[in-house]
Amino acid sequence: MTRSLLSPIISPTAITAKLGYDYDLAIVGGGIIGLTLACALKDSGLKVLLIEARVQSAAVAKGQAYAVQLISSRIFQGIGVWDKILPQIATFNQIRLSDSDYPGVVQFHPTDLGTEDLGYVAEHQALLQPLQEFLQECPNVKYLCPAEVVKTEYLPDGVAIDIKIGEEIQTIRSLLLVAADGSRSRIREAAGINTRGWQYWQSCIVAFVKPEKSHNNIAYEKFHASGPFAILPLPGNRCRIVWTAPHAEAKAICALDDEQFLEELRRRYG
Repeated sequence: MTRSLLSPIISPTAITAKLGYDYDLAIVGGGIIGLTLACALKDSGLKVLLIEARVQSAAVAKGQAYAVQLISSRIFQGIGVWDKILPQIATFNQIRLSDSDYPGVVQFHPTDLGTEDLGYVAEHQALLQPLQEFLQECPNVKYLCPAEVVKTEYLPDGVAIDIKIGEEIQTIRSLLLVAADGSRSRIREAAGINTRGWQYWQSCIVAFVKPEKSHNNIAYEKFHASGPFAILPLPGNRCRIVWTAPHAEAKAICALDDEQFLEELRRRYG
């Protein structure tokens, strides 16, 4: 009989401490993306720091709404927050697509995918609040909010991060830094990661409306030469309007009073 001595398993956190680092992973940006990643790492064995510059009340108050795809719902299910999110959002079980003045309509139903639903529409707070609450159940995650990253210094095997908390600057060291601070990420820019972008000739108008009749959980999208126009269902028989138009036209539409806006809305949808 032969015997061998097995090396003990070393956790990522143990390696982090041995190298003189404070965290395995630091996430800058406590919006939906940053929170989702932090919550998903609950049972990873990693020591995680989440940094958000805005106070929680300001972040939750953001007046945005999103189309949530089925794959995203499965991610939230895997984390364990979907049961808290689902009662606060709208499910759409029919999609109707049309093209400008063409009379034909393309329809999609759950039977086309073999699923119960086609997708969901969620307001910002309906996603953010359950994630913020779940984060409190993640002992491996430290949440700094409000706190602002003012400097990053990349090291051979990690990064040093200067964080402003109130009037004090605190420096922490992490093996990995994740930039979840938006499309104009300062963290990405500081890391020298370039992007390529361009200006569109259109602007997007968004609004909330409440129709006289039930929206029946149907999502509509109509494609015009000037840009797409969508009506997305929300809880409480409300709808989210997403209206794309050339800049000058969009500016004129935003200047309309409520009655004129609704009349233009009827004309555009047909």
